[in-house]
Parts: sequence; structure tokens; C-alpha cells
Amino acid sequence: MESQMQSVFTDIGKINFQDPSNYCLIPSVPGLAPNSVASAAWLSSEGEALFALPSASGGIFVLRLPPHDAPGTASVVELKQSSVVQRFLTGWMPTAIRGDCGLSDLPVSLSVHCLDHDAFLFALCQDHKLRMWSYKDQMCLMVADLLEFVPVSKDLRLAAGTGHRLRLAFSQSLGLYLGVYLHAPKRGQFCVFQLVSTESNRYSLDHISSLFCSQETLVDFALTSSEIWALWHNEENQTIVKYINFEQNVAGQWNQVFVQPLPEEEVTVRHDQDPRETYLEYIFMPGRFTYAAIQKALQIFSQGTERDLDLTWDELKKEVTLAVESEFHSSVTEYECSPEEFWQLQVEFWSKFYACCLQYQEALSRPLALHLNPYTNMVCLLKKGSLSFLMPCSMVDHLYLLSNEHLLTEDDAAVFDDLEMSRDVVCLVQCLRLIGESVSMDMAFLMEMACSRLQPPEKAAEQILEDLIANDTENVMEDIHSKLQEIRNPIHAMGVLIREMDYETDADMERAQALPMRMNLAQLYGSGTAAAVVCCGVGKIATIRFLICRDLLILQQLLLRLGDPMVLAGGQLFQSPQDLLHRTSPLLLSYYLIRWASQCLASDIPVDTLESNLQHLSVLELADTTAITPYKLVSSPQTIVELFFQEVARKHIVSRLFSQPNASLADTSLNWPHLITAIVADFLPLLWPSNPGFLFPECLMGSCQYTQLQEYIRLLQPWCHVNMGSCCFMMGRCYLVMGEGHKALDCFCQAASEVGREEFLDRLIQAEEGEMVSTPHLQYYNKVLRLLDMVGLPELVIQLASLAIMEAADDWRSQATLRTCIFKHHLDLGHNSEAYVALTLNPDPSRQLDCLRQLVVVLCERSQLQDLVEFPFVNLHNEVVGIIESHARAVDLMTHNYYELLYAFHIYRHNYRKAGTVMFEYGMRLGREVRTLRGLQKQGNCFLAAINCLRLIRPEYAWIVQPASGAVYERPGASPKRSHDGECTAVPTTRKIEILELEDLEKECVLAQIRLTLVQHDLSTAAVAGSSTPEETVALLVRAGLFDTAISLCQTFKLPLTPVFEGLTFKYV
Repeated sequence: MESQMQSVFTDIGKINFQDPSNYCLIPSVPGLAPNSVASAAWLSSEGEALFALPSASGGIFVLRLPPHDAPGTASVVELKQSSVVQRFLTGWMPTAIRGDCGLSDLPVSLSVHCLDHDAFLFALCQDHKLRMWSYKDQMCLMVADLLEFVPVSKDLRLAAGTGHRLRLAFSQSLGLYLGVYLHAPKRGQFCVFQLVSTESNRYSLDHISSLFCSQETLVDFALTSSEIWALWHNEENQTIVKYINFEQNVAGQWNQVFVQPLPEEEVTVRHDQDPRETYLEYIFMPGRFTYAAIQKALQIFSQGTERDLDLTWDELKKEVTLAVESEFHSSVTEYECSPEEFWQLQVEFWSKFYACCLQYQEALSRPLALHLNPYTNMVCLLKKGSLSFLMPCSMVDHLYLLSNEHLLTEDDAAVFDDLEMSRDVVCLVQCLRLIGESVSMDMAFLMEMACSRLQPPEKAAEQILEDLIANDTENVMEDIHSKLQEIRNPIHAMGVLIREMDYETDADMERAQALPMRMNLAQLYGSGTAAAVVCCGVGKIATIRFLICRDLLILQQLLLRLGDPMVLAGGQLFQSPQDLLHRTSPLLLSYYLIRWASQCLASDIPVDTLESNLQHLSVLELADTTAITPYKLVSSPQTIVELFFQEVARKHIVSRLFSQPNASLADTSLNWPHLITAIVADFLPLLWPSNPGFLFPECLMGSCQYTQLQEYIRLLQPWCHVNMGSCCFMMGRCYLVMGEGHKALDCFCQAASEVGREEFLDRLIQAEEGEMVSTPHLQYYNKVLRLLDMVGLPELVIQLASLAIMEAADDWRSQATLRTCIFKHHLDLGHNSEAYVALTLNPDPSRQLDCLRQLVVVLCERSQLQDLVEFPFVNLHNEVVGIIESHARAVDLMTHNYYELLYAFHIYRHNYRKAGTVMFEYGMRLGREVRTLRGLQKQGNCFLAAINCLRLIRPEYAWIVQPASGAVYERPGASPKRSHDGECTAVPTTRKIEILELEDLEKECVLAQIRLTLVQHDLSTAAVAGSSTPEETVALLVRAGLFDTAISLCQTFKLPLTPVFEGLTFKYV
């Protein structure tokens, strides 16, 4: 499985390097040659490790270590010719060469070529001869005098060849190539040979090419079967890298490699800038200084102060600030100084620290060697403190960076198939170089500020042109004008150049597919180093092309000023410079944005914040767009472009490159120049602002990079008219995280107009399985409402839902959902009136009833009964009464007051009979269910209230209906009653209805008052008195000795007095 593949260094820590099979001490006799740095190493087909070194006796010293999994000890072999053979093969050497310090055949450079059961050792010696040895036979197979290939070799023959270099390159189809650098005091020469063998195992060299170079100091070189790559230091100690194709380049023209320059020697700080912020921003800009250089500068600047060396990038930044500020404050002795003096002192101390950084960066950036991987053709510079990778450069960038003295010859100028067009483009780029070299730092700053402050770049270009003309002391404008005369059609050449730099595509790039299993594609370019290399390359391209576009804008302003008519061959009028201005300006801003993103650091996000963000994205159903693993910033910062490449873009790019049926990378999948070029070419469209794909901002949102996302959209919105709705949505998401909810709502509303037109918003509104499908706008509003609800912003939910209702004018189901949403949040906020209005406007009766039930319950729980009573409830009167009645009959009478609420509800509407009915029912239930003194007191009050209600209406209507004793109230939602065997009991179809008039109520009231009197006299009777009949009450009164009350009760209900007198008689007998 791909995920189970291990690094080749997985078990390196388990190896015991003290084991004799893993190391060997070089014996002192015969010993190594003094002052020699030549060496070679290889693994034999049996797994043995072999090391070749020059010996003090002039031969080659070979150490052999046994295979790591086999027992044995190290052995030593010396390859050396006999004196006779040596003299026969090499001739006599002058004593000046041989001397006492070394032998003439002492190797100065060694290389090895492995065969199945042998190894050929090639030694380039001080006597300018190349010797070839067989390790197996321990014989010298060939000696070649290289001075035969040097034009003037007389002086060179008398000097020792200590500066010579030897490299090998092997190709299955072409065989073994040997590359030799012959060093001379004022010149250098590369010779390329092919090893030729005959049937009798005799070997000779076939001379392929000789190439000459300037007198710079060669540090290292590498050879392939077609190219030579060389690393030099010039007189100013600057690094120079060049390469040449020795097979095709007849003129011997070396191609220049543009290496990373050292940072500027001084940082310009304007008076309106804070020195600390300016220096920190410059020093900690990604790719400018290495971690090691800043750390060493901090140690020196702090003068031995103990500091923690294991710091993250952010911690290092804080330590630097602390160190410089501490030094600054300790040196300021004056208690008062002017702002100008304070500013100047800050600049001095920060420039002192910057000089330390620069010193160590220069030392750590010095290249020590050149490495070329023969399997992938990757070229690297090995430096003291880092490793640099060389990437192919596009033709446009190459032309712009190339100095005039190295400009392409006419044969090489075929940038395009049309040779005349190629010449036009080369001349055009020369014009741009003239402009770029004339633009001062202040002029360049004008364009930077215009882009940053969202001002038109065309205006800045016009201002720069005016400054160039005003300060033209070297007649640069004349040179540009004369160079323009050489261009057949400048406008057409500009159009071609713009097309070459434009990465706008018509459709979104294919989304990532499953990666094929034939290669370990899941890990291809997946490391932090690979991401840094790719993104650094993108940043370099963006930086160069921003300058090209800037100079192109200035040149277009110059053409507008000149006003020359531009006509194509054939008489067709082409587009004007004004049209090209409008094409170049967005191009410049696009590269400015990509350059900014390549330098913008990603924030280190805590895990809990990432998890909270994931919950929000799950509401939007975007949680799978990016991983949420927290990235710990350790020894180097991660930019947002690197974050995007690692989390999202790499998978898309690799999948697209290797899943195409006729992929151009199929045969050269590991070739570094082809692969890195293809990846960068596919990465730039994913970053291109005006493309329909929206993966980059989406990744920033998924990774909680909201500050960076906000700035990205700020730089993008004024000029880019693609994905405008998506940008508004993203900005709304940023405002939401920053706590600016109302701004977020404005952005979400603006984005709604683009729903159905943009890819990101289309994915946002995809309906879930089983979800009711409505219009795209309503689906969008639904997603945003869910997001606002999760964040906890009910006011904004209400505003957006109210807006969405207008969109749902013809969709009653959506209207019902939105009205319910508005009702819920109004009710939660305590906006009772607004909640009632939302309830009454709900077109769905079932939802309306649910809301009504919730309104009643919530207002009762909050004791906001007055609002509930006073609401008009138009067309909902019976439903409200039913809800309150069902609650009244379902809950405990002494803890809830639903009967009293219902009484107040009817009284407020002057429905006195229903009010009386409610209170009578309340009183009857109190007598049956609450048999306490308090219950009897409330019962009496209820009957009095019922009587009062009936007395307020006309006598003919002063009656109420009482259900028969034992009747069950039917409550909505109540479970059916069942018998002891589980069967549902039959509900009686008819009930005995009893009409109670005012007189009956008065009797019940009297009975209730007498019961209360009885209980007050004897509390033990409360359990039976509450629901006792008049006859039973008389008996209880007699037993308690309340004869007068018993007689009064008998008279009221026309009962015989016999029980009373019998009780009285029994008492006194």
C-alpha cells in the first residue's frame, strides 16, 4: 500500500557505527596522499562498500567494507603500476612536477563506473593524463594524454594539473561519457569524451567536444550525456552557474542560470515607517534569510546571552525583537529625545542586526558543490547551510533576465515559429529591460503602492513615465524609441507577449480524481521541501512577470504619447495601445496578487479553532475541501501558497497530469525539468484570480486563514469580475469569524445575486439526499441561515429569512419554513409581538399550529401572560383555547395556572359564559384532585368567579354545560385508554349533558363554603370533604357538631332535617 512505504533512512538509527563491519580506519602505511581531496565511492554487485583515495605512493588506495548483513572485516588494496611500466606508459616527468611533494601520476580527481562484476576507476592525474583502472584485475587499462586536446599546451605541460576535474555520465543507449575540466592560469577548457572498447578489451577515448570558458574560478561541474553544468566564483566572489549542450551548441554559447541573489545590503526605511516593523518584515520575508543565519546573527548580537536555540519561526522573531530593543534601550542614556533622534537610533540598531544577518547569510549561501541526479536530471547547489534546486525558466522570463551582452543570437532567437515575430518579441523585451533598468526605487514604489491601495496601475505607469522623461540624463527614451523602430509591429508583439503570460482558462480545471496505483503518486511532491521548491518557483515567476507587466504598462503609455498608427501587415487595423492597457493592467494585478500570496505567511491555528471551523463548514457541506491537521511552524515559515499546494493543489495537479490517457509525462514521469515545469504550469491556473476555479480561497477558509483571506479578497475585488459572488460570500465568512455579523450579512446578501452562475456557489447549494429541492436562491439562503444559526446570531437569521421570503413568493412550503424560522428566533429573543405576527403569516396550518403551541408554552413558562391574553389570534381563537385547555387538563393544578389564563383569555374577549365554564371546571377538579385546605379555598374562589361571570350576562343565557361525573377529557395527543388485557377501551359515544344555571352554581358555591368551614374546623375531614355530596356533607357536619351549618345546607338543597336532629339527639342522650 502507498501509505505503508517507508523512507530509506527509516532504520538508520538502529545501525551500530562502532561495529567493525560498518567502519574502517585508514592505515598509516602506505597512507593517504597529503593535501588531496580526490575520492570516489561505490557499491559492488555483492553489496560491498568500496572507497577509492589517492595514496602517498602515487597509486590509488581502495578500502573494501563487507556487505552490511555479512560477517567480515575491512580490507585494503592499492592500485599501482611498476616503475618500468609506469615509465613506459607515462614517460619521464620533469623534476619540477615530480619533486618531493608528490608524484607525477598522483590523482587529483577520481570517478568510478560500475559494471556487473567489476568497476572502472578513472583517475585524472597531475601529469595531465587520464588513467583507467580495472578494480577486479587491479590493472591500468588505458592512459590518455589530455594535452593533445589543448590548443596551446606548452606552458601547461610544465605545470602540475592540480585544478583539473573529472566527471562521468552513463547512458544505456550512448554508453559512457567522460567530462574533463583542464585548468590553466588564464583560461579553462572542458573536454567531453566517449569511452570506446574493442573486441580485445582495449579502450580508447573518442573526442566529442571541447568547450572554452572564461577565467572565473571553477568550483564544481556535472556531466550528462548531452550537457555540462558548471559552478564558478567570479572576481567579485559571486556565484555563477551556467550550462551548455555540447552536442548542439556549435558556437560554444553558455546558457546563464539566474541564481538567487543575496539580500540587499541596506534596507530603505522611509520616515513614515516604523524601523522595527520594516526590518522585521524584510528579514523574516519567506526565502530571504535562512533560519540558521538569523539564529547565528542573534547569538552574536546578544553577545553571549544564553538563549534557547530550539525556537519556532514566530518565537525566533520575538527573540530578535527582544534582543534588538534591549540593546537599543540599554544604550539610550537620555531620558528625553526628539522623535527624529529616536527614529534614527532605532534605524542604527536594526541596521546593525541586519548587517549580522547579511554576513551569515552570505557565508551559508556560498555554494560548495554542484549535484546532478542522473536519473531525474535534477540539478542542485549544495551550500554550507542549505540546498538550492535549479528550475527551468520560461522563454519570456529568460529573455527579460538575460543581459544584453548574452542576448540570444539570431539562430537562437526563434522563440516562435514565425522568425520575424520572434525578432519583434526579443526587441520588445529589450525595450522593457531598458525601462526596467531606468526605473528607480522610488518609481518602483509608486507602482507597488498603487497595487496595494487599489489604485489604477495605468495611472502609476503614466506617472513613472513622466518621471523617467523628466530625469532622462542618459537618453534612455531615445534608445527605447530607436529600438521600437526595429519592431515590425509593436502592438502585435505586445499581444503575443501578453498571451504567453496569461494563465486564464475558459473552464475550471478538472477536480481531483483517484490517483493511479502504478506509481506512488500519493506522496509525489508531498514533502515540505517539495512544496517550498514549487511555491518558491511560482513566487519567482510572479515577481519577474510583475516587473515585465509594469515595464510593459510604461511602454504602452509611451506609445500612447507617441501616437504612431499601428497597422498589421495586410492593412488590417489592429487593437490600439489603449486596448492593450486594459489587458496588461489585470495581468499585472494578477501577478501582484500571486506574489503577495507567495510571501504571505500562514497562521498557526489551534486545534480547537480548527474543529470549530470544521463544524461550520459541515453546515455548508464543504468540510471535505481541505484537511484540518494543524501545521506546526518549526524551522521555516509556511506561506499560504505552500499551504494550498500541500493541502489541495498537489492532489489536483498530480491527478490531472497522470490520469490523462495520452499524458506527455508518461515516459518521463520522474524527469525533474519536465515534471516541475508541468506542475508549475498547472499550479499557476489554480492560483490565477480570474479563473472560474475557486479552490485557493476555499482552502484558506477551510484552514482558518481568515486574516489572509480578507486581504486577498480586498486586493482582488476592485478589478476582478470573476467569482464576485464567491468573494462576497468568503468576505462574509471572514466578517462572521471576526465578530462583525452585520457586515457579514451584507456580504451574504450581495453574493446571492450570483447564485447559479459560479462554480463555488453551485457546490454550496447542492441539495442533500431527501431534501426538498427549491430554487437555487432559496437553497443558498437556507445554507446561510443554518450557518448563522450555528454561529448564534438570531437577529441576522431573522433579517436574512425576511429577505428570503420575498424570493419565495410563489413557494408556500419555503415560505412556511422561513416564517417558522423567523417565529422561532423572535420568540427566543423575547420579541413576542413579532413572533405572533410571524405565526399568523405562516401559510402551513400544521406548522402554524406547532408555532402556536410553542408560543403558548413559552409565554406561560416566562409568565408573560398578558401578551398571550391580549394577542387577537384572528382565525386562531378556537386553536388557542384548545391548546390552553389541553395543557390545563394535563398538568398539576397547584403548580400551573392554565385555568386562570383561560379565564383571563375569555374575560378579555367578554366571553363571560366560557369564562364561567372554565372556572367552574377548575373548581370541580380542585374538589376532586386537591383535597387540602388550600384546594378548598381555591375551589370557593373559582365558584365565586363563575357566578360573577354568569351574573354579567342576560338571565336567559346565564347557564353552563357540565359533563357527567367521571367523564374523561379528550386531550390532543393523549394516548388511548386500554383495559387490563391491553385492548383499547371503547370511547362512549354519548354523554349525559347537564345544564347548570346560576342558581345551581350558587348552590355549589354554598356547598364549597360549607366544606371549607368543615375542614377549617376539622382538618382530618379534608380528604373526604372535597368531593362529597350535600348529603354526605350534612353527615360530616353533624359528626363535627356544626348543627347550624348542617341545617343551613339542608335548607339550601331542600334536604330533610332528620339526620341533623338525630345527630343532635344522639349527642345529648
